[in-house]
Amino acid sequence: MNTAALSSRRLSVAPMLDWTDRHCRHFHRLLAPHAWLYTEMVTTGALLHGDIPRHLRFGEAEHPVALQLGGSEPADLARCAQLAEEWGYDEINLNCGCPSERVQRGAFGACLMHEPQLVAEGVAAMRAVTKLPVTVKHRIGIDKIEDYAFVHGFIETVSAAGCSTFIVHARNAWLKGLSPKENREIPPLRYEVAHQLKQDFPQLEILLNGGLATTAAMAEQLQHVDGVMIGREAYQNPWALIEWERAFCDPAWNPSREAIIDGMVDYAAREATEHGTPLRAISRHLLGLANGLPGARGFRRMLSDPNHLRDAQPELLREAWALIGKPASARDDAA
Repeated sequence: MNTAALSSRRLSVAPMLDWTDRHCRHFHRLLAPHAWLYTEMVTTGALLHGDIPRHLRFGEAEHPVALQLGGSEPADLARCAQLAEEWGYDEINLNCGCPSERVQRGAFGACLMHEPQLVAEGVAAMRAVTKLPVTVKHRIGIDKIEDYAFVHGFIETVSAAGCSTFIVHARNAWLKGLSPKENREIPPLRYEVAHQLKQDFPQLEILLNGGLATTAAMAEQLQHVDGVMIGREAYQNPWALIEWERAFCDPAWNPSREAIIDGMVDYAAREATEHGTPLRAISRHLLGLANGLPGARGFRRMLSDPNHLRDAQPELLREAWALIGKPASARDDAA
């Protein structure tokens, strides 16, 4: 894809392990045509020693889409950057924010913030072999390090290697004592750190991630930074992507939920024909589409019940949507 024609990163959906697979990304693209989409984190080892098509396959409709890499060895990152370009991705994002113990054992993720020079070497190695933009997603501190100079120094070092876009998850990462889920909730959000980074590095693109869930909150942050990245709220309440697309990208955007369902039926049919993809691999991402509507419980039940999904055809998505708005007795009969 012509990178000159890509939309800005004003709105993006975060990389989320076990959630933002290619089926989820296709769904999100139908909802938000201009949002940047990110893969789940893929480790360099998985690409260099595993099933490359399984990890890198994506649909043309997903553009703009970024591959998020987990790794620390510059040579390995460089080879994976070449693969990303060969497969047609629009961006390579280096994960310097994941705090999980498994990632720490691999010596990458959030612990890399302790080694900004190594991150810079990885960025430089990737930029040497690809024309794709190389970006970095990181935290604002590690454990109890809350000194602004720490994250300032990290960005100063890494940007000198040619990285011009930083996605700032505005919490510290606690490497010991908290689970990944707790790391997304317990360390306090400090948006002012991202604001200060943008002031200190006006030439860089600074995107803000962490805790954003409403259009008003995002609009407020966009007064201070270049873009917002939304995580769990986008996945759990996907219809909100319509509102955010309209607010920040295309004021005329106004598709119906029925049109989204039709799009996913078509997608599921192609996936079944071309790749043998079972409907359950796709339907799980749609469960939040009916949130707040009468019949939402029946919709979710039909699309998550193994009995309904066993050998199910794509038309099941429309059958489930038909439960929305029906009287409770009719919904119960159908379920």
